[in-house]
Amino acid sequence: MRRLKGEDISSLNYRELMILEDALENGVTSIRNKQNEFLRMMRKKTQSMEEEQEQLNCQLRQLEIASMNRNMGEIGEVFQQRENHEYQNQMPFAFRVQPMQPNLQERF
Repeated sequence: MRRLKGEDISSLNYRELMILEDALENGVTSIRNKQNEFLRMMRKKTQSMEEEQEQLNCQLRQLEIASMNRNMGEIGEVFQQRENHEYQNQMPFAFRVQPMQPNLQERF
């Protein structure tokens, strides 16, 4: 382990140094491969999450539009009810005896 850290390598011969160098290069290559695989997985996850977010935003917009349409329908119903109520309130006055007209019930 000390030799892998670069400690106590002065006593090694050329062949042992070559073996140690190969082991270190293999370790670095393995770590780089794992790092690259991790980065690929993270990019793939990021892309997947961005697609999911786009779908959720689309669903949210659809729900907002549906809610606005529903609210507009309710507002329309409120105006319709007000118009009906005002119309119903006006109807009885049209059939009342006006002050200038004779009261037909008094003649009988």
